[in-house]
Amino acid sequence: MNTLLILVLVVLVAGLWIWRAKYGKGSLIERQAREKADQKRKILEYFDLVGDGRVKNDDVQKLCGVSDATATRYLEELEQEKLIKQIGDFGTYVYYEKRGK
Repeated sequence: MNTLLILVLVVLVAGLWIWRAKYGKGSLIERQAREKADQKRKILEYFDLVGDGRVKNDDVQKLCGVSDATATRYLEELEQEKLIKQIGDFGTYVYYEKRGK
C-alpha cells in the first residue's frame, strides 16, 4: 500500500512539473526566449564597447558563455534582423559590424 501511495505521489509531482514547464507563468520556452533576447541585446551593446567595432564569433562565445554553434546562431539572427553585417567569408577572417557604419 505504501509503495502505491509513493508511486501516485511521484506521478502527480512529475505531472505538475511538466504542466508548469509547458503552461505555467514561467514556462521553459518563455524563459529561454527572454534569455535569448537578453543575450542578443548584450551582443549589440558589446559592439559599442569594442574599439574598432568589430566582433568575432569567439568574442560572443566568451561574452555570453555559449558554444560556437549558439554564438553563430545569435550572430546570424542579428544579421537577418539587419542589425549587423558579416564581413569576410571564412573562418578567422569573419567578423561582424553594426549596420550603419
